[in-house]
Amino acid sequence: MTEAFEKAAEEAKVLKQRPTREELSDLYGLYKQATSGDVNIDRPGMFDIIGKGKWDAWNEKKGLSKEEAMALYIELVEKLKAIYGI
Repeated sequence: MTEAFEKAAEEAKVLKQRPTREELSDLYGLYKQATSGDVNIDRPGMFDIIGKGKWDAWNEKKGLSKEEAMALYIELVEKLKAIYGI
């Protein structure tokens, strides 16, 4: 699974078109959950809009095992490849 996950992470970087903000948020949250587990840092302050968005995306995946997050990440990248191409 780890090898497929790493391959998907590389493919996500070379999509022909930039995914939507929601898709990018899902990618980020699943990646962080798969690599770091449940969110383990405080939510950034109100002036860090990007940081808060990333934290929220990661926190939405809380409770998923690393294996579940990897599988969902791979599935999402495959979907995005079908939509945007690589």
